[in-house]
Amino acid sequence: MPKISKIEPTVPAIKQLKKVAAYARVSMQSERMMHSLSAQISYYSKLIQKNPDWEYAGVYADDFISGTNTVKRDEFKRMLVDCEEGKIDIILTKSISRFARNTVDLLETVRHLKAKGIEVRFEKENINSMSGDGELMLSILASYAQEESYSASENRKWQIRKDFSIGKIGSITILGYRRNAEGVLEIEPNEAELVRMIFSDYISGMGQQRIANKINEMGIPTRQGNLWTNPRIREILTNEKYIGNLMLQKYYRNNHIEKKKTRNQGELQKYYVEEAHEPIIDLETFAKAKAILAQRHEQYTHDGATNRYPLSGLIICGLCGKNYQRKQLPQGIIWMCATFLRRGKKYCPGSKQIPESILYALICDVLKLDEFDTAVFRDNIHHIVIPKPFEVQFFFHDGTSEIRHWEYPSRAESWTEEMKQAARERNQKWVEK
Repeated sequence: MPKISKIEPTVPAIKQLKKVAAYARVSMQSERMMHSLSAQISYYSKLIQKNPDWEYAGVYADDFISGTNTVKRDEFKRMLVDCEEGKIDIILTKSISRFARNTVDLLETVRHLKAKGIEVRFEKENINSMSGDGELMLSILASYAQEESYSASENRKWQIRKDFSIGKIGSITILGYRRNAEGVLEIEPNEAELVRMIFSDYISGMGQQRIANKINEMGIPTRQGNLWTNPRIREILTNEKYIGNLMLQKYYRNNHIEKKKTRNQGELQKYYVEEAHEPIIDLETFAKAKAILAQRHEQYTHDGATNRYPLSGLIICGLCGKNYQRKQLPQGIIWMCATFLRRGKKYCPGSKQIPESILYALICDVLKLDEFDTAVFRDNIHHIVIPKPFEVQFFFHDGTSEIRHWEYPSRAESWTEEMKQAARERNQKWVEK
């Protein structure tokens, strides 16, 4: 009978340490909250590093971010990516409300981490996601945290609307003004001069994009530190605050979870406060700018929607990569580069407008059509590129392409017999004089 003897291992087993990280968050911007966040980071760093069974995997911290969703929580999202890459085994966090106040997001995240073998520990509630009753307790307590968030949101909305009803504004950022201690807007002289210049230039004939370009060349950023754009100029030209009035509750938050800023289209009551503060622009100037805006909107319209016109969204500028957009001019319809249209020649100097009639003629030529047919066009052509002036490249669904060149018709060719007869009559009247 064979004799079996046990041989003990001579190489000691290497202890596998758990990779432990922590998540911290504060949602209110103040010195006290900043101290709280620093304290959380320091606390978890020490706690993890003094445990001999743990390997420090870092502390992820979001500041001044709401917990009701994860859209703007960059550190939270970075932590989840590291979990996917196997860099974390355990996550420590102060409480459910620090991790998330949205029950659905919380449970989905915890369940996903649990399926990957990653444990989440909530200190305040003493809950371990890996325990038997962990998910039940999380569901109950997370629902309570979400309801608490809803209640706080409704209380805040009530206070804001109460303030609106008596003409009181909350936090506001607007070029040309600062809020004083009583919450009243006071003129900031240097910025007010810029506002007056914008109105003056617009009334004198400058377009919105030209004004934006002028301010950018002056080296003056917006209040948010960005470049000036066409829409930003329009916001100033249409803002009633510059004549001393206030339209309150133009926007609202859709709900306490998404907190999406939504334009008030009549869903909620608005409040219009006249003579709320000192005006920068007089009523006559404001009215002139408004009238010019309306006139130009009616005269020069373009559309960037992808389906409104047969060519919408399908013509690309080969110089800057932006789409061409349709524009109605008194002399006819043209298509031009959106960069050129919105920002001016300086930002796409080589692009050139092309009449819609010429585009249709080129499409008929390349597709061998007697007249333009939207269905045939869509079935064959994937997109169109304008690589340089007077050149059009058609890309087909089968991957092939064809180039066509064009030029403006001569004046003689563009004249109809009626136009020629009218010219002859004018010349005859001049001779008779």
